[in-house]
Amino acid sequence: MLKKENNIPIKKNLHPRNKHINGYDFASLIETNPKLKNHVFTNKYGNETIDFANPEAVKALNKTLLLHFYDVTFWDIPKTNLCPPIPGRADYVHYIADLLATSNNNKIPKGNHIKGLDIGIGANCIYPIIGNKEYQWKFIGTETDVPSLKACAKIIENNEQLNKDVSIRIQQNKRNILKNCILENERFDFTICNPPFHSSREEATKGSQRKLRNLGKANEGKPILNFSGQNNELWTEGGELTFITNLIYESAHFKKQCMWFTSLVSKKENLKPFYNHLKKVGAVEVKTIDMEQGNKISRFIAWSFLTTQQQENWAVINWD
Repeated sequence: MLKKENNIPIKKNLHPRNKHINGYDFASLIETNPKLKNHVFTNKYGNETIDFANPEAVKALNKTLLLHFYDVTFWDIPKTNLCPPIPGRADYVHYIADLLATSNNNKIPKGNHIKGLDIGIGANCIYPIIGNKEYQWKFIGTETDVPSLKACAKIIENNEQLNKDVSIRIQQNKRNILKNCILENERFDFTICNPPFHSSREEATKGSQRKLRNLGKANEGKPILNFSGQNNELWTEGGELTFITNLIYESAHFKKQCMWFTSLVSKKENLKPFYNHLKKVGAVEVKTIDMEQGNKISRFIAWSFLTTQQQENWAVINWD
């Protein structure tokens, strides 16, 4: 007989500081939000879970996790926007904290004098929520999509701590990433970015169908595009290769205004061209940081135009 476990490890090898490393304790989560119970069922292995192909179920889980672990009392996004997997997003934030520590005598800098730029904050505001709660960092988020920006602004306005430490800027020119969003003499300690990685809507749709198959869902009717997700969140002309390449070349214009530029990289084969471009623009230090989540390995690339000594000076001047 299969043993039933209420506290199921959802991911192996999450970052050790990740609040979700021990899985979803649905009993505790339902105490926090009784409405979540409507979406919880026992699977064939005897474990409690939700239907991760159902956007409403995922949204209910996210709302509960954000309240339970991050004190977010209001969180709502339009049905057309991405509902992010919170454990994986949290991993990225924690590994950025470790990255900053390498420039600070292995001590993670905390407090709202540490400032991050969230490139494409989206409707969900997820990176600022996690970074602000875990490390008290301040964030500025950029966004090209006005409805997403409005949804994000509502989350910020309705959560007191976020209202103090998170602000958003509209990127008027969709051809730009950093230009007009990083102001003259403005300083950021890091950027964080989950770029649109598909190169077309068709490619994004195929990716969604692949995810549904992995979840054991039959193709019924029209495909669910990534279980929701606006075009600008999922795909861009040229995919992540073009987007991150453009980010690299733009970052060279702000080399003294940001210590670490970072971006998630979905396709490992894109790393080589990124390293070549970074060499061309004169990046001093480049790192690829792998993140393991169960059978999936994700990664982000990080680069700095500052030498080790300049990074240490930055930390002394700005963080102490």
